[in-house]
Amino acid sequence: MARKCPNCGKELIQNPNNANYLLCTNCNKNFKAPTDSGTTTSKKTSKKKSGKLNIPLLISFILGTLYMLYSLFYWVGVSASSTDVWSQLGTGIATTLVMPHLICTLIAVIFNALGLFLNKRGFALTGAILYSVAMVLFLAYFMFVIIEMILSYVGFAMMKKKE
Repeated sequence: MARKCPNCGKELIQNPNNANYLLCTNCNKNFKAPTDSGTTTSKKTSKKKSGKLNIPLLISFILGTLYMLYSLFYWVGVSASSTDVWSQLGTGIATTLVMPHLICTLIAVIFNALGLFLNKRGFALTGAILYSVAMVLFLAYFMFVIIEMILSYVGFAMMKKKE
C-alpha cells in the first residue's frame, strides 16, 4: 500500500540514506516508516528476538552447573576424609548409591546447555527428562534437581517449533 505525504499528498518513497524513513520528493521531508510493513528492518528485529537466550533454561543451566560443582567438591572431600576401613566402606556405598544420580544430572546439564546455546527444542526436552530421571534415581536428593527440571520443562515449552 502506497503511503502519501501528509503535507502535499504526493507518494512517499523509501529514503535511500535511511531505510527507517520514507521521503517525500516534493516536500523533501522524512517520515518514519511503518514497522508492520515487513521491510528488511522488521526482519532484522525478528532475528534479534529469536537470538535471545531462554531465561528458564539459562537459570536451570546455572543451577545445574553449581550443583555439579558442589557435588564434585563434596564427594572428593568426603572420600579424602575417610581414614578407617568402616568409614571408607560407608563412603564407597554412599558413592555407589549416588553416582547414577550424579551422572544423569551431569548429562542433563550438558543437554540443557546444548538446548540453551543451540536453541534446539530436542536438547532442552532431553535435559528436562534427564533431570526427572536423576530425581527418581536418588529421591533423597530430589530437592537439588527439581527446580532445574521444572525450569527446563518451562524453557522447552517457551521455545518455538521449527517449521
